[in-house]
Amino acid sequence: MSTLNYTTVNHTTGLLAAVFMLAFIGVAQADDIGGPIDPEGNVPSFNAVGAVACFNDGNGKTDRLEASIRDHPSNPFVDGMQVTITAFKGGHAISATDTTQGDEAGSPVVELEGGEGVYHMIVNKTRPGRRDVDVVFHCLTASGIHTGTSITISHYQ
Repeated sequence: MSTLNYTTVNHTTGLLAAVFMLAFIGVAQADDIGGPIDPEGNVPSFNAVGAVACFNDGNGKTDRLEASIRDHPSNPFVDGMQVTITAFKGGHAISATDTTQGDEAGSPVVELEGGEGVYHMIVNKTRPGRRDVDVVFHCLTASGIHTGTSITISHYQ
């Protein structure tokens, strides 16, 4: 009979978190990310932080970042649960919240006019419980043309 010790459990938990994080990051090459936040469902203040680089890819100079979040319809209902995205650059920030669980609609689209460079986005939730979310983001010119966009996840816990 084998025993399961704390080191094995801790290693397994860390490995599972890394797998979920890779799933969350896996679609980051497009301008959306989908996946779990708080994969184990026990951190009410779980945060995922990403750095979005906006750059001129030949389509023009970036004027702004647009972003929105959606609490995936497959999530179970949790009283008081909301998911929020906050984008910031320099001394400016803007946020949007998906206030209705279980529907296809997400938050309003928010725009942060910060020009080219790195914007930061934080995704969080208000209650314990695993949440699958969809985050959509785009770097755009002043006339709404899509510019170069890439993201790196820097914090996931």
